[in-house]
Amino acid sequence: MSAKRIMIQGTGSGVGKSIIVAALCRIFKQDGYKVAPFKAQNMALNSFVTKAGGEMGRAQVVQAEAAGIEPTIDMNPVLIKPSSDVGAQVIVRGRPVGNMLANYYHNYKTKLIQIVSDSFLSLARQYQIIIIE
Repeated sequence: MSAKRIMIQGTGSGVGKSIIVAALCRIFKQDGYKVAPFKAQNMALNSFVTKAGGEMGRAQVVQAEAAGIEPTIDMNPVLIKPSSDVGAQVIVRGRPVGNMLANYYHNYKTKLIQIVSDSFLSLARQYQIIIIE
């Protein structure tokens, strides 16, 4: 894994992390680097279907476009689409795995660590810089 990593963190939703990641992707692309965005888990109602048919968060699609690359599910391996106050549809590597209550997902997510790691490593093999949100 030779890719350099930069992580952008914030204190909550809507504080501008996604925009900063998109801006950094564009800046590094313009400077000649191969750069990709990465967000392990995204909670959003808005999603995008990739050319390969996988579903992922729209924010990572915008970030990929800023980087001048094709969006892939490795950029957002876990997407959570809220369906109620206590539950959500869970999408893993672009495919729905079911609707889960929050307490069930809390236990289920330990199974996702390897999937998230594999997605990150796949990107790290292909790109020089990974911008993590």
